[in-house]
Amino acid sequence: MSNYKKISSNIQQVIIDNPKTPDEKLIWLNINNAGKKEIEFLRRKYDFDLKYLQASSAKSIAQRPKVRYRGEYLFIILHFPVIDGGNIRAGEIEFFVGHGYLITLHNNNINELNSFFNLCKKGDNAPLSFELESSAILLYELLEKLMFGCYKLLDQNSVAIEDLERIIFGEKQQQAASQIMSLKRNIINFRKIMQNHKNILKNLMEMKSSLVPAKKLKYYYRNLVEQAKRIWEILENQKEMIDALHETNESLLNYRISDIMKTLTIFSVIVFPLTLLAAIFGMNTVNGMPFMHTENGFWIIIVVMMIGSLTMLLFFEKKRWL
Repeated sequence: MSNYKKISSNIQQVIIDNPKTPDEKLIWLNINNAGKKEIEFLRRKYDFDLKYLQASSAKSIAQRPKVRYRGEYLFIILHFPVIDGGNIRAGEIEFFVGHGYLITLHNNNINELNSFFNLCKKGDNAPLSFELESSAILLYELLEKLMFGCYKLLDQNSVAIEDLERIIFGEKQQQAASQIMSLKRNIINFRKIMQNHKNILKNLMEMKSSLVPAKKLKYYYRNLVEQAKRIWEILENQKEMIDALHETNESLLNYRISDIMKTLTIFSVIVFPLTLLAAIFGMNTVNGMPFMHTENGFWIIIVVMMIGSLTMLLFFEKKRWL
């Protein structure tokens, strides 16, 4: 059974209460865009460290994830990838985890978190936390959903890489260049977000629960560590693929430029002697200039130029420069 309550426009509460265990209940406070009012609400209701409350303000963004044990509660900052205008950016979540409660603070931009909260709000009996009523288990389930959300973005990257490969080998190098930069940025941002998750989750394996045996708790969080490893391995593969495609695109682009330069060079080499010959016959020296008073002298000069051009083309062909 689940009881939902909207405390304010930015604070929602769900009480997960299993009738089979009347002495236990689990509270999940979900806070978005935390400001002074929300921080003051937490300060009055819970004895949290002020610096952690200030770090949970919507205006402050942590540069790295962290885990801090504070006796009766656990403070965690984690980042997860979100799509913003086609770009992957870090969405931050702060967690306060204590006996019988879980508090999440975020900027309302992580769909997986909101979806799981709505599932619990409906009173669905499926979540594991309904059976065990442990904040550590609720945290595990939420992190699992957030991890699965990462796979969706990884799949989008894979599709984009396949499309990019078709564009590159379709000889659209200029179009591919901008897409390569966009994909590279997304993969780099994704890696920055996920690089410390494995270590953070390993620390969470040491959590204690009065409701769940330590061995069972470690089993659940070990699954999260494995998920983080798999995500990192896929990111490594995607990074290698995009680097390889970048090199391929650069090679094809350089080849096209070289081919264009070769054509222009051959054209210049052929035209330069013809220009020189035309300049010589254009001199104002009447006496001694060949073909000056010859009938059809102009056409004779044109034929000489054409023979010279043809000779150079045959020479280039023999040297296999064409």
